[in-house]
Amino acid sequence: MDLLLALGIGVVLALRPAEVPIGLRPTYLHLFIVGWISQLIFGVSHWMFPRASKEDPRGTEWLGWVAFWCLNAGLLLRVITEPFAHDGAGGIFLVVSGGLQLAAGIAYATHIWPRIKER
Repeated sequence: MDLLLALGIGVVLALRPAEVPIGLRPTYLHLFIVGWISQLIFGVSHWMFPRASKEDPRGTEWLGWVAFWCLNAGLLLRVITEPFAHDGAGGIFLVVSGGLQLAAGIAYATHIWPRIKER
């Protein structure tokens, strides 16, 4: 979904740049880089990194879900508020969005670390 939305905004930016609100430019980049690329990295590493153990091969799965939901909630909040942030409105929502994305990164690092540290 993030990829399709980012690509859609990118096409509109390319075809009609003067008609696109200035706040959609950073939204486009954020959706593509944080939304699509980060989730791709999270998903591939979740499945491809070495197993934690035979009994629990993917590790603490709930931390992966926390990362997923925090990242997507932060992205959604950013998509809703960022187009208006250049006017000074919605600044607190961008801070909350960034906090959710930071929490996602910490949760995912905590989730994946036991699988990559030296045994």
